[in-house]
Amino acid sequence: MAGKGWFYVALTCLFELVWVYGFNVATAWWHWIPIIAVILVDFQWLARACETLPTGTVYAVFAAVGTVGAALMDIFLFDGSFSVAKGAFMALLVVGVIALKLADGKTDSAGAAGQGG
Repeated sequence: MAGKGWFYVALTCLFELVWVYGFNVATAWWHWIPIIAVILVDFQWLARACETLPTGTVYAVFAAVGTVGAALMDIFLFDGSFSVAKGAFMALLVVGVIALKLADGKTDSAGAAGQGG
């Protein structure tokens, strides 16, 4: 069942980047209609991911993908600047999320072993 949860995480991360992009390109009031629709769908998928995966892990992945994705969109699509510091902190975010996931897995197996049958 966790595989389905990760599918929803992937969808919510993808849609998060869509609405963040929309924030940057919306120039008329009606542009916000599809952006709001995407946000509503996105948060439904975020909630579904939390049904089968630890909420902290789901949100950490969601936030990290959004942060790194927004920074990369700024650099590649909106003529933002890149620096070694930006690259290092984006890498640190990714490493932190991976470490959180690994630590979460260790907590789950230790907690299950300690509960007894």
